[in-house]
Amino acid sequence: MTKRQLKLGLVTTGVGGPGDSNRWLDPEIPVDASVNIDWYIDIVRQAEAAKFDLVFIVDSQFITADSPPHYLNRLEPLTLLSALAVATSHIGLVGTLTTSYNDPYNLARRLASLDLISKGRAGWNVVTTGDAGTAGNYGRDEHYDYATRYGRAFEYLDVVRGLWRSYEDGALVRDRDTGVFLDKTKLHALNHKGEHFSVVGPLNIQRSPQGEPVIFQAGDSEQGRDLGAKVADAIFTHAKTIEQGQAFYADLKDRAARHGRDPDALVILPGFTITIGDTDEDAREIQRAHRRADQSFDQALGEFGRAFGWHDFRQYDLDAPFPAAALDHAKTSFFTQAKRITEIAVARGFSLRDTIEFVRDQHTGPFVGSAETVAAEIARWFEGRAFDGINVHAGHPSQFRRFTQEVVPLLQRRGLFRTQYEDTTLRGNLGLPGPALSA
Repeated sequence: MTKRQLKLGLVTTGVGGPGDSNRWLDPEIPVDASVNIDWYIDIVRQAEAAKFDLVFIVDSQFITADSPPHYLNRLEPLTLLSALAVATSHIGLVGTLTTSYNDPYNLARRLASLDLISKGRAGWNVVTTGDAGTAGNYGRDEHYDYATRYGRAFEYLDVVRGLWRSYEDGALVRDRDTGVFLDKTKLHALNHKGEHFSVVGPLNIQRSPQGEPVIFQAGDSEQGRDLGAKVADAIFTHAKTIEQGQAFYADLKDRAARHGRDPDALVILPGFTITIGDTDEDAREIQRAHRRADQSFDQALGEFGRAFGWHDFRQYDLDAPFPAAALDHAKTSFFTQAKRITEIAVARGFSLRDTIEFVRDQHTGPFVGSAETVAAEIARWFEGRAFDGINVHAGHPSQFRRFTQEVVPLLQRRGLFRTQYEDTTLRGNLGLPGPALSA
């Protein structure tokens, strides 16, 4: 049997994502990093030199003045990843695209194009869109409710995968001697008619070397977990403790098995901000300094409403009990996240101020210490089946360099992480089986 190997992803949020509104003040970060292709190429090449599996581009399509800087001004994922495809050779290229505000045919074609341009390194993070305000940018008075969002997502994936299988292998003969370009018996229309979509097909693009893009999913609701366990190749998630990681890992693997899948063919990849110092205490001080500098309490208060449909919490008394009724505003937004925050705040008797501080604390990670301490803790989580790999938030450039130059070699010496890429495709490097090859 092939030895289980740790997987590494890079998450880039340029000038600062949630919890990091002031990161752009770091002089090592260009003030236009989130739209600066040279900055992206540089950091993704650093990750590729360290043999990372993938870079993950997060996305959403609705902003307010309280959105973090990276969200206010950033490149569209597939356009960005297509540029990165020709600037790299092995690292996987994963982008967030919504099933709520894209047509299946168009999205299938764009992702298949990235997959061909990159020679089999494309991945799709399937989301149903949590920012309810997005509806207004697409001519809708209201965002889809939870049941409709996930009903669309299940059917959407069936349609997209059906389109990706329009051509069988060998369909495009391209034989100059016989003058035959296409074997017509190997091209298949889809003729899908479902509850949400009607798509004839076929798709006008061939398969890539990995067959089709790798499917990622990140929903944590019951519907989200079931969608991921049923159809995804990999799961993006979060975990504050090893016990939380182990519980999520076991749940998703069990759900995959109940759907008749091999649990080992589902890769669990939580995201973390990692802080490295010369000593453990030095790292803790760096973490404290970053927390103080990267977001003020007022910025955190303004950003807090995102999970609650951008409800404005500045109208409440900060020192009064947390306003649990605000959960009603999250019904078509990030409801699972908002519900968890509300339940914790009520159970612990938090004020609104306490709750904001609690959420701010969630942006600090469990991997803080010297390079040796961080490597050992990553090994403990990996060997304890709390994850199959991690998405490393790039954060401050000096910290990402320390991770690639100090921690990665220690993981390699432990035999947990590759020293060379095993494959030229994302699917191959993640150790995933190939997709079905017929329509």
